[in-house]
Amino acid sequence: MHILYADDEPSLQTLMKQQLEKLGHSVVICPDGLTAVAALEREPFDCLIVDLDMPGLNGSEVIQRARQIRPQIEAVVMTGKPDLPSALNAIEHHVFAYLTKPCSFKEIKQLLSQVHRRLSFCRRLAALEHRVRQAEGDSVLVGNGAAMDRVRRVIEKVAPTDSTVLIRGETGCGKELVARAVQQASLRADEPMVSINCGALPENLIESELFGHVKGAFTGADSARVGLFEVADGGTIFLDEIGELPITMQAKLLRVLETGDIRRLGSNQSKRVDVRVICATHRDLEKMVQEEQFREDLMFRINTFEIHVPALRERTDDILPLAKHLLRRHRNDGTDDALFTPAAESELLAHKWPGNVRELANVIEHAAILCDALPIDAEHLPRHFSRRQLRHEVRDSGPMTIKQLELIAIERALERNGGDKKAAAEELGVSVKTLYNKLNSADEKAA
Repeated sequence: MHILYADDEPSLQTLMKQQLEKLGHSVVICPDGLTAVAALEREPFDCLIVDLDMPGLNGSEVIQRARQIRPQIEAVVMTGKPDLPSALNAIEHHVFAYLTKPCSFKEIKQLLSQVHRRLSFCRRLAALEHRVRQAEGDSVLVGNGAAMDRVRRVIEKVAPTDSTVLIRGETGCGKELVARAVQQASLRADEPMVSINCGALPENLIESELFGHVKGAFTGADSARVGLFEVADGGTIFLDEIGELPITMQAKLLRVLETGDIRRLGSNQSKRVDVRVICATHRDLEKMVQEEQFREDLMFRINTFEIHVPALRERTDDILPLAKHLLRRHRNDGTDDALFTPAAESELLAHKWPGNVRELANVIEHAAILCDALPIDAEHLPRHFSRRQLRHEVRDSGPMTIKQLELIAIERALERNGGDKKAAAEELGVSVKTLYNKLNSADEKAA
C-alpha cells in the first residue's frame, strides 16, 4: 500500500519508515498536519496513519481533510494521549483503528494486513458494480421524436409516486430500460432494483424465487433462501413478461400487491415488505383474460399506470441517434459526425426492424467488430441487409432467371470480401466447391 505517516516525533518517523518499507509498503513521512494535507492533495494514498497531537493541524483535522480529498482512504489513529473525546471523534470519522502508543510492530503488521484486505474488497466491489452497470447499460432514453417525448412525460409524472406501473410494448423495444428510468427518477432511486423474467423460470421455482423458502420446504431445500421481494424491500421489483406468470402464481402475487405481506414457501409466518412493483409484457392481457389465462383482478391491480413503448419502426427519426449511441458502447474512435457512411445510414433507415432496439443493438455490435476503422459502411452490416439490397436491385432490373440471381449474389459477396472466395462462400452459406462450380458455369456460358 501507499501509506502516509504523520507524526512530529523524529525518532518515530525514522523507525516507522524503515519498518513499513520492510513490510513492502511505500511510505511518505510528514512532521505536521499542514504538510500531511499538502501530501494528500499531491498524491493518492491508500492508508493514513496519524498522530492526534501535532503542530499546525491536529490528527482529527487531518483525517477530516483526508476524507474530503480522498473519501476511500483508510485512516488509523496512533496516539500517546488517549482520551474519550478523541476516541469518539475517531468513531465519528469512521477511523479504521485507534491505537495507543507504544504499540508493537506485530500489531501494526496485522492491522495493515486487515486494511489491505478491506481495500481489496472495496476495489472488487467497485469493479463488480462497474461490470453490472456495463451489462445493464445506462437508463438514458435516446430519441427526440414525439413518441419518446410522450414516454418521458409519462415517466416524469409516475416516477415520484409508489403506483404500480405496467409497461407495454413489443419484444426488444426497451421496456426494461423504461423500467430503470422510472426507478432512477423515483424516490427509491438509492434503494435496490431487482429484476426477474417471469417466463424464464420453471413454474415450480417461481414461488421460491419471488418469496423465498424455509429449510426443508421441498426436496433439495437444504437451507433457507431469501426471495426477491425481500431483497427488494424498500426498493423496486421489476416483473418482466408478467403475462408468462403461471395462473397458480397470479393469486399469490395479487395477495402480495394488495397486502404487502409475503410468506416464504413452507412457512406459516408472514413478513411485511415495502416494495414498488413495475411490470412489463408484450402480451395482450385483455385477450388473455377472456381466454382465462390471466386473472382479471390482477390485470386491474398491476395496470394502475400504463406506459406504452413504441416499436422502432414507429420512431424512424430515432434510428440513427440510437445507432450512434449503441456504437459508442463498443468504439471510441472516429468523430461523432462520421460514424456511419451514407450507404450504411440508408440501409439502417430502410430496414423494418422486427426485433426493435434489441435487433439494432446486435447489428451495431456486429458492424463494430467487422469494421477496422470508422465509419461503418454497408458492407459491415449483417448478411440480411445485403440480401435486402439485392432484392432492390432485382426489382429495378426486370425479370431474371434463378442462375442470374445467383450470379449477382456471388458477385456482390465477392465485392464485399475483396475477392476472397472462401469468405464469400461462408457468407452465402455454400461450399467453396459450389461457388467455383457456379462461377465456372457462368464463364462457360459467357464464352
